[in-house]
Amino acid sequence: MPEHLTPCEAHRMKILLSNDDGIHAPGIQALYESLAGLGELCVVAPDAERSAVGHAITIADPLKVQDIHREGRLFGRAVGGTPADCVKLACCALMDTLPDCVISGINLGPNAGISVIYSGTVSAATEGAILGIPSLAISLSTFVHPQWETAGKCARLVAERFLRHPPPPDCLINVNIPNRPFDEIQGFKVTRTARSRFRETFHRRQDPRGRVYYWLDGDIEALEDRRDYAENTDLQAIDDGFVSITPIMLDHTGYEFMEETKSVYE
Repeated sequence: MPEHLTPCEAHRMKILLSNDDGIHAPGIQALYESLAGLGELCVVAPDAERSAVGHAITIADPLKVQDIHREGRLFGRAVGGTPADCVKLACCALMDTLPDCVISGINLGPNAGISVIYSGTVSAATEGAILGIPSLAISLSTFVHPQWETAGKCARLVAERFLRHPPPPDCLINVNIPNRPFDEIQGFKVTRTARSRFRETFHRRQDPRGRVYYWLDGDIEALEDRRDYAENTDLQAIDDGFVSITPIMLDHTGYEFMEETKSVYE
């Protein structure tokens, strides 16, 4: 299990928290409470839900910032922008010094398989990695009846190990937690991102004035059916009750196809 940070080490840590569900979401509150004592926590998150915005950034509009207080104390700052905006703004303008790490979450819903491409949660951590800061994304794999206590305990265990052993440059860690009681968590498993896609459905509707609009819905579909091939994926680990831990690199180059591509284009 993860080693505990000493009080001296924790005192030196400055941790930036963000998410894509918004600063008022229960997930970021659970993260904030679970990390108490690990260091100085700074919360900078969207002022409203910004799920599935990917790595969008705001360049055509100003970013408005509002202080958010809870129980008479400053909890954090709400930004009228995307998760990537929040991390960029925090690191470049709002904080006196760069944080020692960025932790994004706890997201309501999994960010496994192809979801990492769309996820604002993962993108907040990605922005941290782009800025050269060790970064971690954490998600709870459910959309209903979330067990935040489990999520918080797992987040604490992962964060303690993460702070002692940060990933190499240009790499972030993506974590997905099964939604079950903590004593039913089977352990922690390092996984790869599952090959998957979304089965999209667009619901056609009309507004009160008769104008047609479409509402997107869908489910993720795994593209690996053989158990012996799929068992090391994030999706399979979650189904088996393990906390999935996936290292993600910023370099998306398909190195295994470099020579083949040269034969076509050079």
